[in-house]
Amino acid sequence: MSEPEENSDAVPISTQKRVALAYLTQAWDDAVAEGVESDVLAHAALFAALSDLVLTYGEEAVADLASSLAARVRNREFTINRTLQ
Repeated sequence: MSEPEENSDAVPISTQKRVALAYLTQAWDDAVAEGVESDVLAHAALFAALSDLVLTYGEEAVADLASSLAARVRNREFTINRTLQ
């Protein structure tokens, strides 16, 4: 599954990702403040993300992505509190 190509006139994907993460972090913090548990949010976010990716790329491409996640989690790619060397 590849990312859409960047248009030279468009906002770079890296910038879009940073902005998107800022919006999601704010929504997450708001939901936690309202009493929603983080693990419930995580499951809902994963469902929303995967179902949107399936609509965009199809089941097979998303299944391939999902199959790579175990190794990436074990490789600490999603561990926030880590020291990069």
